Parts: sequence; C-alpha cells; structure tokens
Amino acid sequence: MKHPSIRALFDYWEERRGGRMMPERAEIEPGAIRRALADTFILSFEPGMGHPFRLAGTRVCALFGREVKGEAFVHLFAHGARRELRELLAIIAEECIGMVASASEVGETTTSVELILLPLSHQGGNGTARFLGALAPNGPPHWLGSRILGALALGTYRFLGHTRAIPAMAQITAGGARPNLVVYDGGRR
Repeated sequence: MKHPSIRALFDYWEERRGGRMMPERAEIEPGAIRRALADTFILSFEPGMGHPFRLAGTRVCALFGREVKGEAFVHLFAHGARRELRELLAIIAEECIGMVASASEVGETTTSVELILLPLSHQGGNGTARFLGALAPNGPPHWLGSRILGALALGTYRFLGHTRAIPAMAQITAGGARPNLVVYDGGRR
C-alpha cells in the first residue's frame, strides 16, 4: 500500500472490525477518515448490476470527470478486465478479506492508480453487503482537470487480512483408503 489514503482506509477498517470478519457499514464514520474521504467510495454487493457505487468521494468523481454514484463499478474497467474483477469481488465477499491492486488507463503507462476494496456487512447480516474502497492516483495527477481517466486495466493485486479458518485436510495414512482418492506412485524419491 503506497498511497496514504489507501493505508489510512485499511488501518481504519482493521480497527473497526476488531476480531470480527468485517465491520458493519453503520460503524464507518466519515469524520474518522476525513483525510481519505475524497478518495473513498462505497459499493453495493450486487453482482448482477456490476456492483454500483452508493457513494463516491470528490477525487474519485474528478478522476472520471463525472458523478459516478449509481454507476457500475466494473464498468470503469476495460471489457477484458471485468470478468476478473467480478471474480475478485466475489472472493472478497466470500472470504471476508480485503484486496489492494494497481490499475492503469488502457494504453497509458503514466496514469496509474491504487485501489483498495474491503468488505462490510449491513444491519447485522453475516454476509458482505457493501464494499468500502478507495481509488487514488500514484504520484501527483498533473493531468487531473485537463482530461479524465479512460477505461482501466487491472494490474497486480494482493489480498489483505485474515481469511476464514479452513478445516485441516484429512491426513492420508499409508494403507488407508479414502473414497474417491487415488494416489499414484510417480516414482520420484
């Protein structure tokens, strides 16, 4: 995490969630993240609608030259990146983990942004209902105001936070049989 807004938002999310999988949407206090607020947004968990923006900070809107509230988040990305982004959002929701990623304008190497996506529950629900995120330019956006960002290409990404406890794999013992499992001796020692 390079951008101060991205780091601040992640630290705040970690603090709010405590020992839980994710914090509640109602626990997010805008005043507590005021320095990152312009880069911050909230998405609905609506896969069929492309995860529309519920709220978007002023710098997020300025990057695209318009109010993005109500627009599908995945439509900010090039067609080739949308499927992967939908899959990543599903992983974030299912595993209750965050993700930080880089993205750049298609065909441009100088206009890159950093992105963070963090799950939120809503009104006591167990599943993800919202995503808290931020989108911030890497370096001073000298171009901001003179042009807008075009479609984004997803760059590298990594997941953040703890994942749900995964049951330990069953031990395979010599001579033991397990239904539907066949172990072939490959000859390597």
